[in-house]
Order: sequence, then C-alpha cells, then structure tokens
Amino acid sequence: MKTLILLALAGLGAQLVDGSLGMGYGVTSTTLLLAIGTNPAAASATVHLAEIGTNLASGLSHWKFGNVDWKVVAKIGVPGAIGAFAGATVLSNISTAVAGPVMSLILLGLGLYLLARFTLRGIDKRQLGKPMRTRFLAPLGLTAGFIDATGGGGWGPVSTPAILASGRMEPRKTIGSIDTSEFLVSLAASLGFLFALGSQGINAFWVLGLLAGGLVAAPLAAWLVRFVPPRLLGAGVGGMIVSTNATSLLSSDWVGASDPVRYAVLAVVYVTWAAAVVWSFREYRRERAQEAAEALVAEAEQLAEQERAARAERRAHPNQVASVDVDDVPVCRTPR
Repeated sequence: MKTLILLALAGLGAQLVDGSLGMGYGVTSTTLLLAIGTNPAAASATVHLAEIGTNLASGLSHWKFGNVDWKVVAKIGVPGAIGAFAGATVLSNISTAVAGPVMSLILLGLGLYLLARFTLRGIDKRQLGKPMRTRFLAPLGLTAGFIDATGGGGWGPVSTPAILASGRMEPRKTIGSIDTSEFLVSLAASLGFLFALGSQGINAFWVLGLLAGGLVAAPLAAWLVRFVPPRLLGAGVGGMIVSTNATSLLSSDWVGASDPVRYAVLAVVYVTWAAAVVWSFREYRRERAQEAAEALVAEAEQLAEQERAARAERRAHPNQVASVDVDDVPVCRTPR
C-alpha cells in the first residue's frame, strides 16, 4: 500500500512537470521504477501504459484551455507512434544486464540536455507564428518516439525543445500539442511491449498508481502552463534526472566506481544542479524585468506617435474648431 501511494505521488508530480513543461513524465517515472529495481523493459512498459490515460486526460485539458494545434499533433504524432513501436520491440529483445545501464545512460543524456537547455538558453520568438513543416516534424517524431520507448521517456525532452527552438509556436501551444500527440506514442509503445513481452514483469497496481496521480495532476498542469516559468522548472527536473541516473551508472557493473569517486562525482553533480537552479531563477527575473521595460518603452512610443499625429492634424487644419458635445457643457443656473 505504501508503494502504491508513493507511485501515485510520483505520478502526480511527474504529470505536473510534464503538463506544464511538455516533458518529464516518462523520464521521471522510469527513473523512479529503475531506482527500486524494476526490469528496464517492464519499467518502460509500465510507464507507457499509465501514460495512455494521463496523456488522454492531459490532451483534453490542454484542448479545453486552447493549447493544442491539431495539425502539429497529426504531423508529429503518427511518425512518433511508429518510432515508439520500433523502440519497444528493440528494448524488449535486449538482455536486462545490458538494458539497465543503456537506459540509465539515455536518461542521463536527456537529463543533461534538459538541464543545459533550460539553464543556458531562453526561447527564440523571432519565428513565432510561421507554419511547422512536415519535413521537420516527421523525422523529429520518429526519432523522439524511438528514444521514448527505449529510454522509458524522451518524447518531450527531444521534441518540445526542438519545436521551441524553431520559434514558430508559442510555448503553451508547443507544450499542449506535444502532450496531446504523446497519447499516440504511448499507445504504440504499449502495444509494442505487450506484443514482445506479454504481461511479463508489468505490475498492474503500479500502473494504476502512476495513472491515478497523473489523472489528478493533468487538468491542473494544463492550467499552470500559463504561469509556471519553464526555465526554472526545466533546470530543477533536469538536475534531478541527472543525479539519479548518475548514481545508477556509477554503481553499475559498467562503471563500478569506488565510494570516493562516486561521492566526488555526485558532489559535483549536486553543486552544478544547485548553481543551475539559482542561475535559471536569476535569468528568469532578468527576462521578466526586460520584458516589462520593453513593454513600457513600446507604450511610450505609441503615446508619442499618437501625440505627433495629433500635432500634424492640428497643423493641417489650424482653423478647425473642435466640436463640443452640448451634454458635456456645464449648465450655469441663476439662484432664485
């Protein structure tokens, strides 16, 4: 029962992150399942089965709040489903001894990408509003879907930053569209695992625990996406994924690091993580101040332009008398 409650809380937290950031449910949940000793293929299958329900709820919530571009969902979701099915088949046929470190390595890479992406870079808005091309979205979906199934997560960390970096979609629609299209990816990955593994190693109670937490968080996350600073959240989640999977890799047979080496590496990871969060917060505050200053400058320029237009109008018609509304003229009454 305690495990079920912990999984529900993990699912709730992971969905809050995923629904407001466009990534994080798979890598967060899979990292947790690997940490408690779950078979890598079974961990990915469990997470993807839970994601079928959470992604459906998240997609409906994002659609309700106007965060979904259905053309983008179709262009990236179908190739993503194909890649996810292939990835699930590949992972199911790799031995556990190899799959565990491989999955930790993939998750570590995704965590590093998240940490660096949201700590060091903002969002390019210069291309905002331009259409998303199929020749860009299809290969992106295929790659992200394959990584998502083999790594137990990765759909969001690969596809969301790529679309944000293009600058063609506003962040809330990018996140909503990626979350919605992930339903197809999760469904295809789950089918791939079920065909290859059957129900072997998949704990239905764990699926229900993750699903319950995710369903509670989905509508809240779709609402929060308008307010939560992605930069700060991305740095926090990225650091958590890096630290957890770095610990797993250092303790694995691949590396087998001694205690002093492991402690030294993890100390560097934790210090870097804390510095990234602090830096992200400072950059977020700076960006907000800059946006506020730019808004004031734009408003001042607009007022100045209106004043120049009014002066030009008066010079063009110097003898024109302004019309006066009789109702606005005060009436002077003589006291009786």
